[in-house]
Amino acid sequence: MTSRTRLHFMCGKAGAGKSTLSRTLAKQHDAVLISEDIWLARLFPDEMRDFDDYIRYSRRIKQVVEPLVVDMLAHRSVVLDFPANTARSRQWFGSLIQHAQSAHTLHYLRASNAICLRRIAQRNSERPEGSHELDEATFLQITSLFEAPSPAEGFDVQLHEQGA
Repeated sequence: MTSRTRLHFMCGKAGAGKSTLSRTLAKQHDAVLISEDIWLARLFPDEMRDFDDYIRYSRRIKQVVEPLVVDMLAHRSVVLDFPANTARSRQWFGSLIQHAQSAHTLHYLRASNAICLRRIAQRNSERPEGSHELDEATFLQITSLFEAPSPAEGFDVQLHEQGA
C-alpha cells in the first residue's frame, strides 16, 4: 500500500458541504482535487438537462478519471469531489483504492434536509463554477436514493456532523 498518499472521497446529500470540504482537504494535504461538477460543466455544458443526463455523463467522466487517479496516487494524494452516495457508487471508489493500493478516507458529511436546502438556496444564488440550479423537488428525488456508508463496506470513514 502506498502509505504516503491517500484517496479522499465524499459522501453526503446535496448541499451537505462536500465541495467545500474537498477544497479544504486538498489544501490541507497538498492533494490534487478533481471535481466531477466542474468536469461535467466544462465538458458537457449544454447536454446536462436532467438526472438521467447526469448519470450518463458521470459514467463517461469516471472512465477517463479512473486511470488518471490510479496513476496520480502513486505520487500524490487525491481528493475526489465525486458523490459516493450509494453502496453501488462506492464500489467504484473501492476499485480505485484496490488498483492504486492506496490508503483512503471516506468523508461522510451528515446533515439534515433543512440544512442542505438552506445551503442549496445560497449556492443557487451564488452559482459557483460547476454548480447547477437545484430545486427542492429534485433534491428530495436525489435524497431518496441516498445510502449512508455501512461498516460492512470496509471503508475508513470519517464522520463530519453538519450543524446549523
